[in-house]
Amino acid sequence: MANVEITGKVVSDKMQKTVIVTTERQVRDERYGKQLKRTTRFMAHDEKEDAKVGDLVTIVQARPLSRNKRWVVTRI
Repeated sequence: MANVEITGKVVSDKMQKTVIVTTERQVRDERYGKQLKRTTRFMAHDEKEDAKVGDLVTIVQARPLSRNKRWVVTRI
């Protein structure tokens, strides 16, 4: 497994030791060629609960920590 790093914005910190991080990317529509924004949400483990809503964080892929959580916050 490659160490994939993703940078995104924290949109929720309501859970214990977990934050929701969103990333935006642009995709070209196949038929019309228009640029579209696509948002992906990741659940990431935040052991010290330092990340707050609005923070820019870097997450890295890890082993499955729960049903939906496969990422760990490395930098805030």
